[in-house]
Amino acid sequence: MTDAPWRVPLSDVQVDDELLAAATEAVASGWWSMGPRVAEFEEAFAHFCGVRHALAVANGTAALQLALLAVGCGPGDEVVVPSLNFVAAANTIVHTGATPVFCDINGPLDLNLDPADLEAAITPRTKAVVVLHYGGFPCDMDAVLEIADRTGVTVVEDAAHAPGATWNGKPCGSFGRVGCFSFFSNKNLPVGEGGMIVTDDHDVAAQLRLLRSHGMTTLTWDRHRGHASTYDVVTEGFNVRMDELRAAIALVQLRRLPAANDARRRVAARYREGLGGARGIQLPFPSADEQAQSSHHLAVALMPEGVDRDGIRAGLAEQRIQTSLHYPPIHRFSAYADQASRRPLPRTEDAANRLVTLPLYPHLRDEQVDAVVDALVNALGEYGGAPA
Repeated sequence: MTDAPWRVPLSDVQVDDELLAAATEAVASGWWSMGPRVAEFEEAFAHFCGVRHALAVANGTAALQLALLAVGCGPGDEVVVPSLNFVAAANTIVHTGATPVFCDINGPLDLNLDPADLEAAITPRTKAVVVLHYGGFPCDMDAVLEIADRTGVTVVEDAAHAPGATWNGKPCGSFGRVGCFSFFSNKNLPVGEGGMIVTDDHDVAAQLRLLRSHGMTTLTWDRHRGHASTYDVVTEGFNVRMDELRAAIALVQLRRLPAANDARRRVAARYREGLGGARGIQLPFPSADEQAQSSHHLAVALMPEGVDRDGIRAGLAEQRIQTSLHYPPIHRFSAYADQASRRPLPRTEDAANRLVTLPLYPHLRDEQVDAVVDALVNALGEYGGAPA
């Protein structure tokens, strides 16, 4: 692989005059810390999700950690989480003092958590479950909420992949006691860094406001406007506020999100048309389901058993097509080796060994999608796929 730029990168952002103008206006305002643009973004995002409260934070990891703390997770507690996930989901649990307990997925074609295994993982120490909507495909929230209601477990939604996705017409992130979003550069609503916590619980929202800014009862913006002259500190908080520049960009990106998700859906459909059944490739979440509307954050392909996945990825890299893996299961990492033998996760193990993440972003052109399809089919022919 040379240092030449990717012909088809894994993700990409477009910068235009509207985004530049929003950023320039925020810089020129002279107020760069959390202020009026953050408040406007929070209000707009709460409306988008159909919730009472939305609190902007520095990143999606901070959103998860504060959410877990706000619902009372701490030392001695257990939190169930799917292992096929980004490591932040487990790290944030550990940082509260709680213990992550990994659960399995439904199978290679449904990469969301298995409700039956979620229930099997619950013990008297279980405080919460962190539900990931994998790749923007909604988890079965009816089943999750029924289990949670019956067992007294709190539901925290990791909707980092799922802004705009819906389950039975209701936005992902709005089902649990809290929902968490990420605005990292490769996400559906790209800001660079940033996150959001949404909730209908007034007490949780009040606790989150304290936690995100040092436990202070008033903010710098409040004092700047003369709404307060001093403050108290009532809990041991953090500094994970969002700034005005990111909020300005986020407001533009939020207005564009429905169209961007539609564009992602068209790209995903073209992948499905080109790859469905080719050389034994399978594409997870195959059925068109009115119950679950995806945001199509990821396009993942399941390789046939026994093929050289690393060789396939290297073959695509030689064609300057970037791929990735979503995800190396968390329980395989050295930091979580003590968790690896606690519960068998056979479906996670199987799928994680065979998944390849393909490029997906709204402005991916048809000819680029076709180049990825052709390169993947050809690579499978070389590295052990079924006949075309």
